[in-house]
Amino acid sequence: MTKPSIGFIGVGLMGHGMAKNIVEAGYPLAVTAFRKREAVDDLVGRGAAEKADVKSVAETSDIIFLCVTGSIEVEALMRGPDGIIAALKPGAIVVDCSTSDPVSTLTLAAEVEAAGGRFADAPLGRTPKEAWDGTLDAMVGASDEVFQIIKPVIDTWAGVVVHLGDVGLGHKMKLVNNFIAMGYGALYSEALAIARKSGLSTEQFDSVIRPGRLSNGFYETFMKWSLEGDENAHKFAISNAHKDMAYLANLATSVGAVNPMQAVVKNAYAAMDAAGEGDRFVPMLADFIARTNGLKD
Repeated sequence: MTKPSIGFIGVGLMGHGMAKNIVEAGYPLAVTAFRKREAVDDLVGRGAAEKADVKSVAETSDIIFLCVTGSIEVEALMRGPDGIIAALKPGAIVVDCSTSDPVSTLTLAAEVEAAGGRFADAPLGRTPKEAWDGTLDAMVGASDEVFQIIKPVIDTWAGVVVHLGDVGLGHKMKLVNNFIAMGYGALYSEALAIARKSGLSTEQFDSVIRPGRLSNGFYETFMKWSLEGDENAHKFAISNAHKDMAYLANLATSVGAVNPMQAVVKNAYAAMDAAGEGDRFVPMLADFIARTNGLKD
């Protein structure tokens, strides 16, 4: 059986590994340079075809994966005379793996369907390491028919694939997931600052939390910065955390949900982003909270 042609746009920290696994599974893969020239070169070396632009990728692809920062970037890629929607093959499927605003997702899905295509959202869980290893989590919103078509491709880069239901549910679940994760980050940062200001060291804090019930996978990678200075253990930018929490606040407003805790979590990342530290990674929130408490990093 002939495998569908795949387009992949956004071969950054997560997308590079995902695309690598797709092409190594034998799928015809088309990519274009978006930000990461080195990633494109690597993928071409593995058998991918480089296209000049997004339009050229769309014109030749049965399934197009997007893995960019968020809805602003997705909308820019999708719309316009040189965008994906204008160049879609009849029946082609667009899969947005970005962490996007579900309100935008549903609007784009309708536009894609009006153009004769189909749309799915499949945001990601875990880190660039799992992307490279092919063991990410995928939270999928798609019709049953579309899910059956895209699942074999998603299986090349994901170890856990959950079909949540219709389009939009993937992005909604991803934002809820990230709220819990960023909530951990804000909670650990503040607790650590209070502990340090009370005379406890970071190592003493960790010696109690790590072996106990309050530890988890997020804690383990988060604390590698404070304990070891390992900036690569948890590579998720403060600006992205702020963006995701802003999307969740928008979702809460759209459904009439009350979200007092989420507002506090959002503002922790908003403050660090506003202070010009948006390019730093989430575990470094502990440094920012420490400084607001008069402590040294």
